[in-house]
Amino acid sequence: MSALATNKKASHDYEFLEKFEGGLKLTGPEVKSVKAGHIQLQGSFLFLRNGELWLKGAMISKYGPAGEQPGYDAARDRKVLVHGRELNRLAGKTHEQGLTLVPISVYTRAALVKLEFALARGKKQYEKRELLKKRDVERELRARMKE
Repeated sequence: MSALATNKKASHDYEFLEKFEGGLKLTGPEVKSVKAGHIQLQGSFLFLRNGELWLKGAMISKYGPAGEQPGYDAARDRKVLVHGRELNRLAGKTHEQGLTLVPISVYTRAALVKLEFALARGKKQYEKRELLKKRDVERELRARMKE
């Protein structure tokens, strides 16, 4: 399992409650582009439409060696493949509790492109500041312990 892209800002903006894995439904040139590392997850999210899970806002750049790709949209919505029971559970939790689905990373597993995403709750501004302060204090303590 090798990570091709990560969404580092997601862990700063959201508190992950539960992590999931799903397959990404991509075209051939998109798979090549993703495996070359030409994908960005910043600002992307997952949503439910017609009983299916979709990834919106992920940018997959055009794969150059594939030649002409007329009408290629780098930011199109892409389907995420998950089990039906997981989908029903996610639908219930996001609808009732006001939680959201955030992509964390894209990686390969046995030649397949997989997406790790989380059921998350947005952090408040003061929670983000508290976390940064806590990290600074821990860093200072570790530095003093070494001296």
